[in-house]
Amino acid sequence: MKLDQLFLDTDHIMRHHGWMAEDGTSKSLGHHRGTDRGDAFQWDIREDCEVRQILDRIADKWSLLVIALLDDRTMRFTELKRMIDGVSQRMLTVTLRQLERDGMVHRTVHPVVPPRVDYALTDLGRSLHTTVQSLVVWTERHQDDIAEARSRYDLNAQATAVTTSTAL
Repeated sequence: MKLDQLFLDTDHIMRHHGWMAEDGTSKSLGHHRGTDRGDAFQWDIREDCEVRQILDRIADKWSLLVIALLDDRTMRFTELKRMIDGVSQRMLTVTLRQLERDGMVHRTVHPVVPPRVDYALTDLGRSLHTTVQSLVVWTERHQDDIAEARSRYDLNAQATAVTTSTAL
């Protein structure tokens, strides 16, 4: 890539994300890690990046569990609460509201006493479930490898701690 093109691309990226270089600072974004230009926008690490915010929301443990459970059928709040071990009522409420706001979950309030509220995945939520399912399959396939790596790490950390404390 020519240097002129690199600066034009960098300037475009900075303007696209609203970044302003201070006087006397380089507009260079640093090392190019082998991604093509289209991938650069996906991996923005700034806290206010929309992609990062969406990933933070949909990839948390409660959202993943809600999406997985709602794939099978429409469920009431109390059913979800009963099926998700360890989730508080408040956390489930917050999670469902966020998923509803992002268009992943549809909330239906029935005008009955006591109030009945049903939750279901939207088409967007169902499309996300396919991706979540791939992640679950990968995890199941590699759980033994990960457990082995954790054991090695823990043994190594324990040995290092003993060596450090003995040296003192």
